[in-house]
Amino acid sequence: MTAVSIKLKFSLFLAVLLLLTVVVLSVFVLKGIKDHQQVRIEKELLQQTRLANLSIKQAYLTSPPIDDQPFLRSRGQQFSMDLAVYSGLHVVLYDNSGKKVGDSAPLSSSYEVDNALSFALKGKIAYQREGNSLLYLTPLQGPGKQMGVLQFQYPLVNDIRFYDTIAGLFLITGAAVLAASFILGYLYFSRATSAIVTLNHAAERIRKGQFLMAPPLKRKDELGQLSQSIFYMSTEIRKSMEAMKDEDRKLRQAVVKLQQLERQQKQFIGNISHEFKTPLTSIKAYSDLMELYPEEDALRNDAVHHIKLETDRLTDMVEKALRLTALEKYDFEFQPEQIRIRDILLDLISRMRAKAERFDVVIDHRLEEISIWADRESFVHILVNLLDNAIKYNVPGGRIHISNRMEGYLAIIEIENTGVGIPEEARDKIFEPFFTVNRDRSRQRGGTGLGLALVKQLMEKHNGTIELLDSAIGTAFRLIFPVSPTSPNKEELP
Repeated sequence: MTAVSIKLKFSLFLAVLLLLTVVVLSVFVLKGIKDHQQVRIEKELLQQTRLANLSIKQAYLTSPPIDDQPFLRSRGQQFSMDLAVYSGLHVVLYDNSGKKVGDSAPLSSSYEVDNALSFALKGKIAYQREGNSLLYLTPLQGPGKQMGVLQFQYPLVNDIRFYDTIAGLFLITGAAVLAASFILGYLYFSRATSAIVTLNHAAERIRKGQFLMAPPLKRKDELGQLSQSIFYMSTEIRKSMEAMKDEDRKLRQAVVKLQQLERQQKQFIGNISHEFKTPLTSIKAYSDLMELYPEEDALRNDAVHHIKLETDRLTDMVEKALRLTALEKYDFEFQPEQIRIRDILLDLISRMRAKAERFDVVIDHRLEEISIWADRESFVHILVNLLDNAIKYNVPGGRIHISNRMEGYLAIIEIENTGVGIPEEARDKIFEPFFTVNRDRSRQRGGTGLGLALVKQLMEKHNGTIELLDSAIGTAFRLIFPVSPTSPNKEELP
């Protein structure tokens, strides 16, 4: 039943489409025929009008001097007969008062032409349809002014017969085409709908869990492609069901991983709570001392100094902790652009030179003109953290050396210092949050243990890496950046 309805729908649609085509085509063709007939009639009547005007004007000029109206009344009948013989049309002449002065067929039926005649008397051409004839009224021009009105009766029988013949042909041809197209369409769509029924049965089998071992149809058209797609879908569903146990295993692994992340989060909160407690305890202790001994200037100055140090350390810790948290949530703030490494490094060296001098540290550099694709703000954070650590954990009279170079598709930046160095057992942990090699030294220098963890995450955002290099004296870090978004990273290079 479904297949029959589809066949009928397709066949009827084809029939309606062909009917619309025939109707539109016939309308335009018949309109073109009618327009062509009208243009041809107008040209023929205009030509007859010119010849009539010329003939009457010539007769008037060669006759004895007489007024145009008496002349037209006296010779109007003769003129109408002559013009009728020449044109083969029924001709009627009127003077300027609208009175008939000549008729080539006085015994024929007359028509009421008062409205059309009034237009013609004003120097305009008027048409009037009467049955199978067209009355054409046009001004009759004398030597200097309008002499009267000339009327031609043009027969339309042949034009109407031709128009009706073409319309009949369109009707007969259209009916025959519609009938033939409906029959052929029904037969053609019968084959297509049988294929659709076969595909429907195949889909029903899949719904019941009876998967296909081969495509239900073998054709080289869209239905054949649909058959292949249904077979592919059946195969994929079977594979998916067979893989459910594997997915369940992966889900359990994901749950375990989430539990690990939860433990890491709790550990992070515990660490940051402990790190916050230390400077807050120190601030409270110095505040109590200032309250107990308000008149001790030396004690107050020492307390203010330590409170400032602990406040700066606490502020730096909060900022870095917030930035570490935000890195996973606010990717839209990462806005890479083409930046020039040398210019940014020179600016940072200039800005941090005062702090380096306060710690008795000298900064030197060997920089090349290199551009990379990076987020400017994140790039500055990376370098500020590394330079700040290189200054804080250096020794008096120490040095910091900064260099950069290109290696293939990668930009390399190295920051070396002559500081205390990092023990071998701590090298694998320095990028973990809140890890510090020496807590007492970190508190003295204002360290929080978050700087290198932040640097590592920012480097990963840039698809880059940070490495701790082997150094005989002090500490050396290497930063590796792809120079463009399409550049391979370090792992992809040969």
